[in-house]
Parts: sequence; C-alpha cells; structure tokens
Amino acid sequence: MRLIMNHGYRIVATAVMSLGLLPCTASQNPPSSSTTPSTPGAAAIQPSEIIEFLSRTIAWYRQRVVEQQIATEPADLTYIEENRRVADQLLQLAFEYARAQAQLLSKPTKTQAQAQAPISDQYLRLAQGAAKADQDLQGTQKELEDARQKLLKSTSASRKLLESQVAELESEINLIQARRDALNGMLEFVASSNSGTGSAGLRAQIEELARSVPSSLSHPQGTGQAATTPEPSSSSNNAVAKKVQPSGIWGLSADLIRLSAKRHTLGDEAYSTGELAKDLKAFRKPILDNLRDLIHQGDQLFSAADTAGVAELGQQRQQIDALTSQFKQASGLLLPLSKIGVLLDVYQRSLNNWSENVRDQWHEELRLLLLRLGVLCTLIAIVLAVGEIWRRTTFRYVHDSRRRYQFLLLRRVLMWIAIVLIVVFAFATQLGSAVTFAGLITAGVAVALQNVIVSVVAYFFLIGKYGIRVGDRVQIAGVTGEVVDIGLVRIHVMELAGPGDSQPTGRVVALSNSIVFQPTAGLFKQIPGTNFLWHELKLTLSPDTDYHAAKERISQAVDDALSEYRDSIEAQRRSMEVSLTTISSADLKPKIRLHYIASGIEADIRYPVPLDQASEMDDRLMREVMAALTREPRLKLLSAEMPTAKVAD
Repeated sequence: MRLIMNHGYRIVATAVMSLGLLPCTASQNPPSSSTTPSTPGAAAIQPSEIIEFLSRTIAWYRQRVVEQQIATEPADLTYIEENRRVADQLLQLAFEYARAQAQLLSKPTKTQAQAQAPISDQYLRLAQGAAKADQDLQGTQKELEDARQKLLKSTSASRKLLESQVAELESEINLIQARRDALNGMLEFVASSNSGTGSAGLRAQIEELARSVPSSLSHPQGTGQAATTPEPSSSSNNAVAKKVQPSGIWGLSADLIRLSAKRHTLGDEAYSTGELAKDLKAFRKPILDNLRDLIHQGDQLFSAADTAGVAELGQQRQQIDALTSQFKQASGLLLPLSKIGVLLDVYQRSLNNWSENVRDQWHEELRLLLLRLGVLCTLIAIVLAVGEIWRRTTFRYVHDSRRRYQFLLLRRVLMWIAIVLIVVFAFATQLGSAVTFAGLITAGVAVALQNVIVSVVAYFFLIGKYGIRVGDRVQIAGVTGEVVDIGLVRIHVMELAGPGDSQPTGRVVALSNSIVFQPTAGLFKQIPGTNFLWHELKLTLSPDTDYHAAKERISQAVDDALSEYRDSIEAQRRSMEVSLTTISSADLKPKIRLHYIASGIEADIRYPVPLDQASEMDDRLMREVMAALTREPRLKLLSAEMPTAKVAD
C-alpha cells in the first residue's frame, strides 16, 4: 500500500514540477493542520472575473489591427506575422481556460457554493437531491449489472423473471437519469444566477464572446474547425516594397512624425500586454496556492502512512486518489494559463524588438534630417556671403548711381532665386514631384498675379538705355512730375505744376509699371543729357505796324534775352548728337514767325529754356521784347499772352 501511495505522490510532484510553476518544493510551504483534501483553488474565481478576463483578452487581440496600420517597412511584416501567430494561440488558450472553468463551476459542491456566495435553502435542497440522484443511479446500475450476470447463468425456469427485472431496472435508470439531469440543470441555473453571470449562465456568455472572433480561434485545435492562417495581402507587401526612403527635409520630417506615432502605438500595446500579464498572474495565484496545498497534504499523508494500520491505509489511499483527481483538475486549469504566460512573454519581446527597430530608424532619419538642415544652412550662408561680396564690390567700383542701383537689384533677384531653388531642392523628396508641383503653382500664380508679373517685366524696360531714373522729369498718363522712386512693381512721381511745371504740388503719384504697355497711356521723359523745354510767347500788333521793323526788333530782343543761356543750350545740343543722331545747329535756336490775322499782325516766339531757369528766362524775354517795342518809333501792341510750354505745333 505504501508503494502505491509513494507512486501516486511521485506522479503528482513530477507533474507539478514539469509545469515549471513552483519555485520551491512542497516542504518549504507552511504545514497545514488538516489532512482533508481541499477543493481546487480555481473554484474560488467568480464567473464575472472569468468573463472580464476573456473580454480583456479579446480586446488585446484586436489591437493587431493597429499593428497592420503602422506597418510601413518590410521588416514590420515579420513582426506582424510573428505576433499574429502568438496572438492566435493565446486567444485559443484563453477560451480553453474559460470553458474549463465553466465546466468545473457547472458542478459545484456544497463547500464551493458556500465559498462563492451565500446560497439559499432551495439551492441546498437541489444540491442534496442531485447528489441523492447520483447515488440512486449508481446503485440501480449496479443492480442492473448483477441482474444481467444472473440472466446469463439462469435456467429456462427463472429466465423470464430475470428478463422482467432487467427491463424494470432499465426503466428505473432512465427515470433516475431524467430526474438527475433536471436537478443538475436547475442547480446550474441557480448557481449561475447567484454568482452574477445572468440568466444565460457562464457558458452561454463564453459562447457569445466566441462568436465575436473567428471560429478557428475560439475553439481548441483538433475540434474539427478548420484553422485559417491569414497571410499578409499582396497589396500590403507591394505597398511596403515600393516605399521610397525619403531624402528631402519635408519627407524626413513627415517620416519622423510617423515613426514617433509608431513608437507611441507600440508602447501602448506593450503596456496593454503587461496589464494582461498582471491579470493572468492574479488568475494563476489561487491555482498555484491550491497545488502547493495539495502537495503539502500529500506529504502529510505519506508521513502518516509510516505508522498506519491496514484500515487507515485504505482510508489514506482514498484521500490520495481524491488529491490526484483534484490535482488533475487544477493542473488542467493551470496549463492553458501557463501557456498564455509564455506566449505573452514572447509577444512582449517581439514588441520590444520591434520598438527598438523603430527607434533605430528614428535616430537614423533624425541624423539625416539634421544633416540636410546643416547643408541647407551652409548653402544659404554661402549665397548670403557671395551677395555681400557683390554688394561691397558694387559700392567700390560702380560710381554711377543708376548702374549701382541696377547691379544691386540684380544681386537681390539672383540671391532670392538661388535661395528659393536651394530650399525647394532641400525640401523636395523627389525632383519629379517638385517640378510638377512647381508647374501647377506657377500656372496658378501666373493667372492670379498677371498684373504684378507685367509690372515686374515693365520694370526692366523702365531702367533700360532710354529708360528713366530717379530725378528725371516725366509725364505719365497726364501726370507731370519728377521721379522719386522706381520699384519692381510701382513708380513714384512727385507731381509738378505752376508756371513751367516747376512747382511741386505736395503730392506723390504712385503708378503701376505696367502702364508702359498700355497703348493709350504714354510715357514722356527728357532726352538723356538734356534739360530744356520749348516755350512759346504770342504777341498781337496793330494792323498798321511795319512788318519788317517788328520782326527785326523782336529778333534782336530775343537774341539779347537768351544770350546768357546760349552756351548751356549748345552743350545740350551736342549731348543730343551723341545720344541720338546728328542735330543741326539751328534746331535749338529761337524761332520767330509773324503772320497777318484779322485783328493785326501776330508774332509767335518759340525758344528753348532750361527747366530749372524757365521762369527767369520767361521774365527776361518779356522785358526785352516790351523794351524793344516801346523804342521810337513805337510799335503798337494790342495784346500779349504769358509764355507757355509748347510741345508741338
């Protein structure tokens, strides 16, 4: 008998140690004062806790959808496939554990029922009736076996009686089984209602959760369900395979943001995996404690067997058999939980490796981004340095203000073009996409800013060889004034008025450069190197005035009035010959014309005047002409008009 008990103990201890779950031997546990076999610790777990654990496991399993969304690298597919395999196995084991618990809780003993929740008298009566039905069924089945054995050995005289007894016993068994099934069904319903699992019961809720996942994952392997292994879609593989490593600042920045989001997602998954592992430890703890208690009770039974008699050995054998049965139940619950723990550890390591891989990619792309930013800053600094050298060279060697302004403007335009090109090539990941994008942007800008573009083009006409410069007197769109500023888009003119258009009005007129392309709006300016205008003076003499004498006196007066300005006018004439073409010497001389009109003789005097001395010359000419007409013999003057600017006949 002791050999049998020792053999049973070795079976129990070997099975527990093979699970690798107990860190110490049973002798290290505190001794128990009772040798009565205890019930499995798993029975202390509430059905609501089992449903909650299964729901959390399903929610954790569904996080794989997020992993598929963040997979953008070929290496990510390896981690996804490994995690899929582990998650599928883990979910199958979770349902296996839940169903084992439901099966165990479907037949609670009186002690288990008292440990779970307060049970009513109705439940106790049902439990007693179910136990009595089991005893009656076992007794009746034994009587049936005895009757069948007697029937085989009976003679023809007693055979008919024995056949009647066998038929009657079979009917009793059917009745007792029906009664036992009804009591067990009612008992299970009362137990599930008292434990808070609802009217559907624990098993019904487990099957309801099983319908929310693929059937191949909610049933243990080998139950006839075809296990499906979803493979990554070819479209995902192609999308990952065709991904181009970003090279521009924009692409690298977007990739860094994407990798940061991926790291955050993997961190959340690792956290949820850790929380599920904590829940698993909470479920394993009562089962482990129960296994330790079973082994400790076995040690006490083996110690007591050394001094026990024949009767006590028989009782101890029954206790060991009960311990063995309880151990099988507990180990059957512990085995799927242990496998889940191993799979969670594998899944956690896979997430950690994936996260480290993403972190390495993040660091590499951050290094590339910083390098690109450094190159961008260096190139811009070189452009600015060249622009500064250009500016200093222009101020040193170009002394003409107009040419200096043009060189500085060209420097500014080229610098901006170079900086824009550098920035575009630095931010663009692919040149083709950048060119396409630039083409679309250019078309839109050309339509929206066509007037601005025309003004910019007109600017280069305005600063050309025969263009205008600051200080020139111009007439644009009926406005006469002096140029004070020439911009890329607009030109500013200080308006002039008064005698000879020489007095500022106090207003500055802003005109668009595009006005030079308008056919109805002309631009008038002085010939380069000149500064004169033609003025006209009209006199009306009486009809009896001597024609030749009047012309001689007026011509002499004009020559005397303009004698001081003759050298200045001659210098401007020579400048015109250089700038334009050959100009005759008579072109800039005063012109006097007398002709008869109804009221008398009209004298038209046209003469060139410098712009800055126009008023002075007009006054002097008027005095000289009036003095010439009043000499003896006097010439009668009927009327005289003030000198005015004369552009053309």
